[in-house]
Amino acid sequence: MRKIKVLRIITRLNIGGPARHVTILSGGLESERYDSLLAYGSLEAGEGDMSHLAKGYDGIKSIFVPELVRKIDPLMDIKAFIKLFSLIKKEKPHIVHTHTAKAGALGRLAAILAGVPIRVHTFHGHVFYGYFGRVKGWIFLWIERFLAFFTDRIIAISEKQKEEISTAYGIGDKARYTVIRLGFELEQFLHAEEKKGKFRAECKFKEDNILIGIVGRLVAVKNHKMLLRVADRLRKDLSSELFNRIRFITVGDGPEKNPLIDYARSLGIESSVVFNGWAKNMDEVYADLDIVALTSLNEGTPLSLIEAAASSKPVITTNVGGVSDAVSGTDFLVEKDDDAAFALKLSELVKSRSKREEVGARGREYVTGKFSKENLIRETEKLYEKLLHEKGIPS
Repeated sequence: MRKIKVLRIITRLNIGGPARHVTILSGGLESERYDSLLAYGSLEAGEGDMSHLAKGYDGIKSIFVPELVRKIDPLMDIKAFIKLFSLIKKEKPHIVHTHTAKAGALGRLAAILAGVPIRVHTFHGHVFYGYFGRVKGWIFLWIERFLAFFTDRIIAISEKQKEEISTAYGIGDKARYTVIRLGFELEQFLHAEEKKGKFRAECKFKEDNILIGIVGRLVAVKNHKMLLRVADRLRKDLSSELFNRIRFITVGDGPEKNPLIDYARSLGIESSVVFNGWAKNMDEVYADLDIVALTSLNEGTPLSLIEAAASSKPVITTNVGGVSDAVSGTDFLVEKDDDAAFALKLSELVKSRSKREEVGARGREYVTGKFSKENLIRETEKLYEKLLHEKGIPS
């Protein structure tokens, strides 16, 4: 059987769902049928590095394109485009499959000009709101509308995201869309309780501390300030004895760190907030968190909520993007920037251990199997075979 060559391109392998997603696909496709190559670019300052996944995952062949960066940089973007075009001409892939915005734009444009038979793009989230401002968001929107005409299949990671991108933003014909849920290796999180106590001891938290964690880059779109405002509300609403047991922990780093430290200080809650930085063993972190929060203005389907749920931890989150697809119900979904509702729901979890256990157990049952790597690989291979058949590419 003739091997099908797949070139997968992602902007960077920073900590988060897309990096895990592409490495699982690159290493997991049937090796007798597919020959995969993963191309990835440079991290931004303060981002956690997950490029070790591409180097340590059996069967992954990867290439680093340093000029491929997230921010808009005309000179670097031109260099990245030339390198991707040259790579495509050299490798002659049957399929170019791009992930994330910058890689999606440069990678698909290079694939179009190089005459690649099949072009696929996965939206893990989008940059039309909350990232770059109205003008740049508008430019990116029209770039995506243009590229959609030359994309054989657009993959959305949830039905809600498909409706948002195709209908609300008018990108591509719905007939070009396929929904394939994210897939991850969750086994270590399903057994996270076995690691209980390590993170708490390492950070010198007391046994009776209630740990509320928020996992992600410290950037504006993640809206960490909302959690700090909510913390200030809880300080006023809860008894001082209960509030003093709470620690709000940010797991991550980024350009907003110092402004957030200053903001916590201005609210008078700095002693209750811990800026932990990135953690490599996230199963140990989730094992000791009591509650996991997310306050983003825009999201795809966040890995942190899926991993937290697999670890039997209750989550409370803003209802943005594909977040609702990652949680088991609407009880702890709050509209973005609704500080009062978020504080009320968070207070409910803080006050009741039994409620935390109930919500955590429900979440674990919900995500187990739904976001399996086996389903991701199976559905992706099925899509590739369909497109190969439609293009008349012989096996």
